[in-house]
Amino acid sequence: MEPYVTEETIETKVFAWLEQIRPYNQHEMRLTTDKSALLVVDMQDFFLDADSPTFTCGGIAILPRVKRLIEAFRRAGRPVIFTRHVHHPDDLDSGIMAWWWPGKCLEGTPESEIHREIAPLSREKVVLKHRYSAFYNTDLETVLRCLKVEDLVVSGIMTNMCCESTARDAYYRDYRVFIPADGTGSITEEMHLASLLNLAFGFAFVTTTDAILMELDRARSPRPELEPSR
Repeated sequence: MEPYVTEETIETKVFAWLEQIRPYNQHEMRLTTDKSALLVVDMQDFFLDADSPTFTCGGIAILPRVKRLIEAFRRAGRPVIFTRHVHHPDDLDSGIMAWWWPGKCLEGTPESEIHREIAPLSREKVVLKHRYSAFYNTDLETVLRCLKVEDLVVSGIMTNMCCESTARDAYYRDYRVFIPADGTGSITEEMHLASLLNLAFGFAFVTTTDAILMELDRARSPRPELEPSR
């Protein structure tokens, strides 16, 4: 099956997606950069390898944009938090997911690691999760509260699964959620677009990577000094 989006087509695609959800994407927000954090969801080799049973083609297309987001948040001195979806080899934490999916990402395996192009720095938080939402039975909320984060940019894969579940849980906890439509990816365009529509309608402001980068750059740019009055 041909990928619904590639690095070459995503620039055009994102504007088409935003236009399709525009009637419902009415909660426009400006990023409060000094209270923001970037969450990079499950950008692991398990999901980005074409031979994997859970290969997510949209993840390959968004990889360069997620990398730009990570670099920009780091330059701005804002937190970058990663998640890894993993399970114990003996199914101690799999539950329903043990038979729901044809394969699972096991702790300690090479494919469970985050893609080398966007590998976390040693000081950056990596949340290990066993369900779709990055908030479910993890310490993510504790970390965000301690960092005094109010605005959360959710990127990664899959838009309609872990990203949407995490965004919903963030909204329930009163975070302002930003979703870059070209910084999240799924398996099919229908799933990706349906999720963007759901998120825009009830949980987040759907925007673009470039728009978020502009907000970060604007915050870092020194304000021009006012000339003294005569």
